[in-house]
Amino acid sequence: MTQKNKTIPQHFDCIIIGTGPAGLGAAFKLLDERRNIKILMLDKTNFSTGGLRNDCKMNFSYPIGFPLDNWTSEDAESYLEQVEKILKPTLLEKQNLEIYRKRASSLGVDLLNIRQSHLGTDGGLELIKKLTNQLESLGVVFALGEEAVSIDETDKILNTLKGSYRYDNLIIAPGRQGFLFLQNLMKELKINFMDNIVDIGIRVETRLEHYPIVKDYYDPKFHFPGKVRTFCTNSGNAHVVQEQYKTHDNKTFYSVNGHAWSKNKKGENGLVNFAMLKTIQLTAPLASGHEYAEIIGLQAALLGGNKPIMQRVGDFRLSKRSNEKSFNSDYYDFEPTLKSCTPGDIALAVPSKIMRAIWKSMKQLDTIIPGVLHPSTIMYYPEIKMYANKPEFLDHHFKVHDGVYMIGDGAGTSRGITAAWASGIRAAEGILN
Repeated sequence: MTQKNKTIPQHFDCIIIGTGPAGLGAAFKLLDERRNIKILMLDKTNFSTGGLRNDCKMNFSYPIGFPLDNWTSEDAESYLEQVEKILKPTLLEKQNLEIYRKRASSLGVDLLNIRQSHLGTDGGLELIKKLTNQLESLGVVFALGEEAVSIDETDKILNTLKGSYRYDNLIIAPGRQGFLFLQNLMKELKINFMDNIVDIGIRVETRLEHYPIVKDYYDPKFHFPGKVRTFCTNSGNAHVVQEQYKTHDNKTFYSVNGHAWSKNKKGENGLVNFAMLKTIQLTAPLASGHEYAEIIGLQAALLGGNKPIMQRVGDFRLSKRSNEKSFNSDYYDFEPTLKSCTPGDIALAVPSKIMRAIWKSMKQLDTIIPGVLHPSTIMYYPEIKMYANKPEFLDHHFKVHDGVYMIGDGAGTSRGITAAWASGIRAAEGILN
């Protein structure tokens, strides 16, 4: 084929891979400063993805969501002001915080006072629709269901499973599930990176009366000694869900997560769920946190019959596995919201050092909020958070290569919706300047 017969790729000023909060933040900032800019946003799924889809809890206080190696308090607070101007959150009120903080402090536990907003899963979907409609009205092109596969760095061409596009600038923001894609791309572009941190833990589900703090503080952020913390609390109409992941050699494992519908959508089911996560940093020898997480996930899948594992606290305390009877009799007075899990013994699957740290923290939490360790409380395993890619950035704007920026949870510049949006703004500023 002669050169003149080749199809010339469509050209965009900026292509954004990923339609979650990081990508959206970048697009809004670019358009705010340069209205005629041509932007293409791709997502391998057939819908806009990211944290906005799942319960849509947003935190507007540093350091929640902001990795300390990338953000100072002054920087984060400045960008959060810009995020608030676009998202216009209704902040939740908190009550009786000092009571809980005093109890926590006596045990060496910190309860952070965070400015929060909560829309619920249904509210998050409505927000996504509103934001994407705004961008489309401003000329942004969305290519949903189109997966990026490689980059021609010399000619600045992005190749997807459906075609090719030429770009001046490329923002890569595929989120946590784009972890392997990011790693492969960094290797292709010879970008130095580290991947040695991962969060491993459980999701706790219990009755509202056993964790009443959520009536005063929707998503309480407890930080325990031993690098354990509570994460992503859901109440009202709350459910535990599972997420599917693929390993580097295409094996399947599952991680649990949680979400809640808004009260206006489906009323309340009287349950609460939240994660207890321990941060693991692999340093000697320096090893891949992602590969470690894959091994953890595959081991759990093996012991759970290719499903996550669930166990009642009452059984765990007696060092016996849960079975079907553990979920329908006597003290065990509510059904699990993720019924597809396998009743079992999570102590067989969780590495002992991690389980000891989590269980110690849960006993401290039960002292702060008596009742959370009621025998009926369910522990689901595993909950794994893989957002530890640490590219070697060339500047303050998360530039990693000529015209290429990596942002969001998958690139380690954020750990949540608002910080991801802020990292999108910072990358956009790098392009605009």
